[in-house]
Amino acid sequence: MAEDGAILIGKSWKPENLLLKLANRHGLVTGATGTGKTVTLQVMAEGFAREGVPVFAADIKGDLSGIAAPGDSKPPFVKRAQEIGVTYEPDQFTTVFWDVFGEQGHPVRATISEMGPLLLARLLDLNETQEGVLNIAFRIADEQKLLLLDLKDLRAILAHIAENAKDLTTKYGNVTSQTVGTIQRALLVLENQKGDMFFGEPALEISDLMRTDRYGRGIVNIMAADKLMANPRLYSTFLLWLLSELFEQLPEVGDLDKPKLVFFFDEAHLLFNGAPKALLTAVEQVVRLIRSKGVGVYFVTQNPLDIPDTVLAQLGNRVQHALRAFTPRDQKAVKAAAETFRQNPKINTSEAIMQLAVGEALTSTLEGKGTPTIVERTLIAPPMAQVGPCSVQIRQQALSESGFKGKYDTMIDRESAYEELMSRKNLAPEGEPVEASTTGGGGILDTIGGWLGSGAPQQRPKTGPGSRGGALPQSMAEKVLTSAARSAATTIGRQVGSAILRGVLGSMMGGKR
Repeated sequence: MAEDGAILIGKSWKPENLLLKLANRHGLVTGATGTGKTVTLQVMAEGFAREGVPVFAADIKGDLSGIAAPGDSKPPFVKRAQEIGVTYEPDQFTTVFWDVFGEQGHPVRATISEMGPLLLARLLDLNETQEGVLNIAFRIADEQKLLLLDLKDLRAILAHIAENAKDLTTKYGNVTSQTVGTIQRALLVLENQKGDMFFGEPALEISDLMRTDRYGRGIVNIMAADKLMANPRLYSTFLLWLLSELFEQLPEVGDLDKPKLVFFFDEAHLLFNGAPKALLTAVEQVVRLIRSKGVGVYFVTQNPLDIPDTVLAQLGNRVQHALRAFTPRDQKAVKAAAETFRQNPKINTSEAIMQLAVGEALTSTLEGKGTPTIVERTLIAPPMAQVGPCSVQIRQQALSESGFKGKYDTMIDRESAYEELMSRKNLAPEGEPVEASTTGGGGILDTIGGWLGSGAPQQRPKTGPGSRGGALPQSMAEKVLTSAARSAATTIGRQVGSAILRGVLGSMMGGKR
């Protein structure tokens, strides 16, 4: 069994434990598909929860949801327990389910301002010029005290920038209708892919992820990520936003007897694929510094080459499942994985990595003052909760008993940048109200809706002395929105990136917006 202040990972010739006081030094779980990484993740999550440490984990395939249901004493698990010298005792853990789309868990939301321009630009796949305009939008919102809460707020401020581009260029730099139009098109497509469900209020309170149950066990937070994985950029940006929120909001606590939260980042390679240098630098800083906030981050991916060296160096606790060396890159991955361990003279690490059976792994954890143990070939302990998806009934019961029913379910739309900018437009230069439109509620959203329905912008009738009933020429902002709407109309139905997220990363790279 695990010693006091530790969780049991498995057994080699001795029990292989992970010390809780060193669990905030982060970790890495790697291995080829089907070698047992998800089961190892569940074993570790159960161990942390049992010791009173809250857990957050993304559920890529739905398998982790079974942690909310008791195990069923399957013969392989009972046999494995006997092999490592423990008694198999079915268990279950208090679980809270979350879902960006609000379908399989409580909705998760963030505001546009919380997301920040750096992460937002990554999600929208903007180039450097477009990201610059996005930064201008956040700066103007700050200066004019305009709240950026949801997508319509951001669209409104971008339209405001386009309309006043000539005046703003001298202060902030060149702003073109083409650049604003590109960003608007990306936002419209994002909204069509349910991105509007993520941005808004009530925003997620980080403290709600860091609770224990009435028995003192850590609550396991499971993020339904099967649909998120259809948009890998959204998935990785969301988790990075959440990680950066933890970093930004939690106080410095130094080294504790056990972590305040353990964060599992599955399919971690998606975070680093195609990421700009500024973002990679920010990720490295967060991983290095969040340890002192009492948070342990565990990356789960196929091989160590998926993780940049600067981040890999921060991951002290390692579990390596089998890798297959069919290609030169595979052989390089095996060699890299072997070299990350403190070598054991009794084990040829490179050969062992290719020979490991399912449920078997090479392990090395931190001990003493943070020194890694020598690598050992280890039988991974069996999970005590259910392996595989839980039933719909158990999920619904967990949702009803979470304590969050009603807190996040209904989106709130309070007055923010969109309403403020629309109120400004509803006044003529002389201060007299403009005649209300007969086509709807007015404003950018109704205008866009009309364009998408008719295929062309509606003409604004001229009013006032001397009017002959003609149409006013389109303003710069209207031209931008016309271009955005037409493009969106041709792309509706495509699978494109979907929601959005923010991050302390924005503040680390230049101040929180």
